[in-house]
Amino acid sequence: MSLLLDPTFPFRFEIAIHQYPLRWQAGGLKLPASCRLPSWGALADHPLFADIRMAWSPAGLGLNVVACGKKQIPWCRDGRFDESDGFVLLIDTRCSPDIHRANRYCHRFHFMPIGGGARRDQPAASLLPIARARQEPNPVPSRILPVAGGCTKDGYQVSGFIPAAALTGFDPHQYPRLGFWYAVADRELGWQTFSLQPDFPVFEDPALWGEAVLDPRVAQA
Repeated sequence: MSLLLDPTFPFRFEIAIHQYPLRWQAGGLKLPASCRLPSWGALADHPLFADIRMAWSPAGLGLNVVACGKKQIPWCRDGRFDESDGFVLLIDTRCSPDIHRANRYCHRFHFMPIGGGARRDQPAASLLPIARARQEPNPVPSRILPVAGGCTKDGYQVSGFIPAAALTGFDPHQYPRLGFWYAVADRELGWQTFSLQPDFPVFEDPALWGEAVLDPRVAQA
């Protein structure tokens, strides 16, 4: 379908992220179906190929992504996160919807199912800089971002945990509303996004993100 304007552009979408015990295991986090997130990009006929789940606890944010329908292995390089397949998460811990340049509360994380290690077969995660940012969040060493994942017969799975210490300004009780946008980037299948696609300047303009409310209700298992 040819569209002159992305149908998601006029709207600022909001979701709830439920609280859930984030117990890290050898294979990552196990999150129930009640933690599944919508992909409003589907309103513009953008791809839908991944199951995305997120939850929060006072300790931080957790995620689990399963992509399927692939015929190729994901393209991931730990020295080239910007170009790699995987899960991209943009978070503003103080939710400032009117700013057009990132401040110190704005974060850009990337989680990959493979691409790390000497053989590039290990999952990897990193906090990346945001273009044109006025300020940067506190530095986050990649080693404090737990990540698990790998390839499946028709795709991949990646799970990650962002500890509160890696989120500048994270305070669920005082500031339960976050600026929020995500994408599952895939060279083969395209971009499954929370709302707008990256042909809009979402990677540098927080005003184009949506919002997420940290719901204190515990997600049903």
